[in-house]
Amino acid sequence: MTSQAQVIKTCLPNPPPPVDVLLSTVLDAVAEIKAVDVVEIDVRGKTSVCDHMVIASGTSTRHVKSIADEVVKFAKRLDCQPLGVEGEREAEWVLVDLGDVVVHVMLPRVREFYALERLWTVGDQPPADDGADARAAAGAHDLAPRDAG
Repeated sequence: MTSQAQVIKTCLPNPPPPVDVLLSTVLDAVAEIKAVDVVEIDVRGKTSVCDHMVIASGTSTRHVKSIADEVVKFAKRLDCQPLGVEGEREAEWVLVDLGDVVVHVMLPRVREFYALERLWTVGDQPPADDGADARAAAGAHDLAPRDAG
């Protein structure tokens, strides 16, 4: 018995919603369903894949899936169908690709393991002023010789 594959066509509206409107909609969606530790990262200039990433945690696989579903629902209100949704079956990490905004919803242990925030923000902080701030934060003392005279 043979069945035909189901083809799902997705596309962004023409013209797509402004990036700030799409990002705001995504943040509203994750807040609505009470996502945990929501972080928005501006990745313009770091990748051509998207302009912003939103990373959020869910408290269970069911919560992760519900957050992703809410993001899709809110995006559809803008007439914006996702370009892709991956990971819904296992729901430990669900990725929702909305074009200019990519949303990662993860279980906390998965999020900690992959550390996407660290990956995409490396080099964003200015270097410490000749190490003095780093030493002070670590509680180190200045061990430079003192002038006896």
